[in-house]
Amino acid sequence: MERVNLTPELSFSRIVYGMWRIGDDADTSPKHVQAKIESCLAQGITTMDQADIYGGYTAEAILGAALKAAPGLRDKLEIVTKCDIVAPVGRHSAARVKYYDTTAAHITASVEASLRDMGTDHVDLLLIHRPDPLMDPDETGPALDGLIASGKVSAVGVSNFRPWDFSLLQSSMENELVTNQIEMSLLATDAFTNGDLAFLQERVIAPMAWSPLGGGALFNGSKPDLLAALKRIGNEQGVDETAVAVAWLLRHPATILPVMGTNSLSRIATFADAVKVEMDRQTWFELYTLAIGREVA
Repeated sequence: MERVNLTPELSFSRIVYGMWRIGDDADTSPKHVQAKIESCLAQGITTMDQADIYGGYTAEAILGAALKAAPGLRDKLEIVTKCDIVAPVGRHSAARVKYYDTTAAHITASVEASLRDMGTDHVDLLLIHRPDPLMDPDETGPALDGLIASGKVSAVGVSNFRPWDFSLLQSSMENELVTNQIEMSLLATDAFTNGDLAFLQERVIAPMAWSPLGGGALFNGSKPDLLAALKRIGNEQGVDETAVAVAWLLRHPATILPVMGTNSLSRIATFADAVKVEMDRQTWFELYTLAIGREVA
């Protein structure tokens, strides 16, 4: 599996395992979670994507139980987590409304809770989960720098930020923001033309893509011609249609890291099929044309 350097000291596997649904599985036992991780590792997938809010603030503890049961596992992984969404569930059930909090106190408390729940002394990458309209960059930036200085966080980035949000936060930081995790798939193509990817490419920052299969909507028949093309290409290359859809993202020169989320062991075992797919420029545009529903201008 190809690896991507986010910093000179930190590299991620090109495909990332997303754990946002891990708490929805009928089996959240340490043994079952470990089986998912081991399946990823067998393919060279070492990067696990978490967030404090996943599973109503339970997903990190589910991962932590698996890591506690298999102490040697943590050293084989890079762990990503996120903070700043406060929803009135779980540990934040007293909140009156869902909101964002990028204050230094909240970020620090969130990281401490994540470390405790996952049973680790550091996270490899911390992301601010959503742009906060009330963010004070002169408070948020130094708080993130401080977490890196403390060793509790190896690197920081953002998620769902537009270029101007990214630049605002970066302007108050000593450390570089190393990624932006944004929605990208054949059903979410805006980033390819609205400047989000171009902004990152200009700065040689590798983006992460959440929901790279459109939350499964790619395969519900809403775009039958696109689905037929994905299946045709997959049949020609000995993979299924999901591998082709992910390969479409991998083909882009921005070095996109797709974050793949599923609880199915059989599907996890095929994640790396995407890197086997050969996709020339015309095939990429064929899928793009079918995705946007028109010929490019």
